[in-house]
Amino acid sequence: MRAGWRLRQARHWLKCRLAPPAIILMYHRVTELANDPYLLAVRPEHFAGHLDAIRTHGVPMPLQELVRALRQGKVPRRAVAVTFDDGYADNLHYAKPLLARHEVPATAFVTAGQVGRDREFWWDELDRLLLQPGTLPPRLTLRANGSVYEWPLGEASTYSEEEYRRDRHWHVECRDDPGPRQRVFRALFDLLYLSPSAERWTILDELTAWAGARPVARASHRALTSEEAVRLAEGDLVEIGAHTVTHPVLARLSVVEQRREIGQSKARLEAMLGHEVVSFAYPHGSSTPETAASVGEAGFACACSSHPDAVFRGVDRFQLPRLGVRDWDADTFARWLRWWLGG
Repeated sequence: MRAGWRLRQARHWLKCRLAPPAIILMYHRVTELANDPYLLAVRPEHFAGHLDAIRTHGVPMPLQELVRALRQGKVPRRAVAVTFDDGYADNLHYAKPLLARHEVPATAFVTAGQVGRDREFWWDELDRLLLQPGTLPPRLTLRANGSVYEWPLGEASTYSEEEYRRDRHWHVECRDDPGPRQRVFRALFDLLYLSPSAERWTILDELTAWAGARPVARASHRALTSEEAVRLAEGDLVEIGAHTVTHPVLARLSVVEQRREIGQSKARLEAMLGHEVVSFAYPHGSSTPETAASVGEAGFACACSSHPDAVFRGVDRFQLPRLGVRDWDADTFARWLRWWLGG
């Protein structure tokens, strides 16, 4: 393992010496959460440290400026483009003020169908229903995709504040689950991830009724409203890009369905903002060659994936790699950033 890592480091170092790269960073949220099972949030104080490091070690650059350089066969040395996925409200309320203070531009990829909705993203609803303290029925039975699923909660049907605080640092990358709630959460996430959008919300409605809850959006987890999306796009600091309508796994859809998701997301956002939307990002990083072709045919100038790599000359601008960022402190992020930029 260590020898393989050293070999990858050496290859990356040599590649950077021969052709200095740019990088595109992928964030989702800038906020502080009581629990973060998907590791999507970066605390504001850490994000401020990240922006300091970007200005110190890199050259902040709007995504479209980087794309224009790539179309000319150039890669701006040490360029760093910042992006956000999904369209959470905290992109406006926490991220944009810090971006402005540090003079770092960004692109926010917005899920058009979630804008202004009085429900959370499906993955956050799952967190709200299963991983928050409270009492649930001792057994869950769901009918989905033509099958019947059953999961026992047993004593974990009652989840105390103390147990919640004990488990609040648990996340999906942990190897061990502290109890039945986390195990059921994993199983339901896999089921929902693979379900078509309409079926997914039907499952969530059934799950919500089982839990005796209401389909509401927590202030801490809501998406942008249309007015907030317009405010986020005001000025030259933040570009709004498209992220489909329903955040599906595009590779699992037919070409016709993919084109609908891609084209309608562009049309909805352009109607909302009053200007052209030219950047796209694949939800879950999922795409096929047909997906990329559809993005180009819809009139987008580029599309971002979630493949973790630096940007080198000759990269496909409809498969731009991005590096996911975690809630690292400033020093940790700076070391990581310097490595990706070639030292």
